[in-house]
Amino acid sequence: MKFELFVAARYLRAKRRQAVIGIITLISIVGVAAGVASLIIALAINNGFRQDLQDRLLGSMSHVNLLRVESDGIRNWETLLNQLAKEPHVIAGAPSMYEQVLISRGSHAQGAVLKGIIPSYERKVSDILDSVRSGSAAPLEAAAGNASSSRDESNPLSARVTSSLPPILLGQDMANSLGAQVGSLVTVTSPQGELTPFGIVPKYARFKVVGIFNSGFYDSDNTWGFIRLADAQKLFDLGDVASVLEFRVDDIYNAEAIGDELQAAAGKGFMATNWMEQNRALFRALRLERLVTFITIGLIVFVAALNILISLIMMVMEKTRDIAVLVSMGAKRRQVRRIFMYQGLLIGVLGTAIGLVLGYAISIVAGHYRLFSLSAEVYSIDYVPFAPRVMDGLLVAFLAIGVSFIATLYPSWSAASVLPAEALRYE
Repeated sequence: MKFELFVAARYLRAKRRQAVIGIITLISIVGVAAGVASLIIALAINNGFRQDLQDRLLGSMSHVNLLRVESDGIRNWETLLNQLAKEPHVIAGAPSMYEQVLISRGSHAQGAVLKGIIPSYERKVSDILDSVRSGSAAPLEAAAGNASSSRDESNPLSARVTSSLPPILLGQDMANSLGAQVGSLVTVTSPQGELTPFGIVPKYARFKVVGIFNSGFYDSDNTWGFIRLADAQKLFDLGDVASVLEFRVDDIYNAEAIGDELQAAAGKGFMATNWMEQNRALFRALRLERLVTFITIGLIVFVAALNILISLIMMVMEKTRDIAVLVSMGAKRRQVRRIFMYQGLLIGVLGTAIGLVLGYAISIVAGHYRLFSLSAEVYSIDYVPFAPRVMDGLLVAFLAIGVSFIATLYPSWSAASVLPAEALRYE
């Protein structure tokens, strides 16, 4: 062991008459450990929210959307879809139609986004149909008029009426709000009504609930419903059109550039959007929260650094005679300076190591067992996710040790400035 490091380690083991210095040193170690652990946990929560929300969003929506500007929809959607599906970086595409509607059952009603889809295409761009927990999405793939296979043998007329109703998938939270379950009948009212002598009359149609999905993302489960594209075209009187062409791409973080390429390939009158643009406000808020969290909790490490500064200053005052003796015996000024630098760094490294172990342990256990629950209505997910990252640990460790080192500069400079003659004059 180097001479300077050996002396620094000995100084950390305070004697009984230096108990105050020992207590301050212990507080410094605990402070650094608490700051590091808090930062690791806070950053793990932020990463967890970001990753979890991103996974759920991408599971229920496409990466890139292409829509027609100033038009009722894309009429040659099949030809255009086949053309754009061959573009670089495009994995698959699907047509869809979105409209705001009112879904009601009895005295219960709720606004919703109704999406018309072709299931065989939709499965290629999103995983929403795989999240059906009750019932099945298979009726959406059946031909019109064959949506339901269940019949009431005792009432043939009722069986024919029920089987002729088009199928619909509802989110779990919406189904709970409406009191609907598989087999229930709901009424969908469209604001795109019919023009009559008495004005515009809202158009409505009855659907049979054939499945209830649970994507785990509250916004989707509470506001989305899925029907067949043909049924949506009939309900909204738009003909054989698609309002949006959706695409899954090979690089989700390059979705904006790929969207621009698809927009250029589609020609004039088209506009491309992507999942990052549609959720920009959400991810910007998460980045801001991460920065504020880092700064706020980082103050704990700063306070711990002040404790290191105080303990080293007191140690220099206590060890003035020892420093003078070392210098008289041939110790160089830089060696004296390193003694107290090493001492502060030992406190920082020890506190950082304890904090990293504690922070990662809590994050891993809490993330695995989902120890903390949330209100899905507020946070979109029902538990606190933890996603600790190695890079965050390296960043926090660098910050903590760096601050600890800075706290050693003044005390070490002060120790190196001790004059042996002055210190030993009255000894």
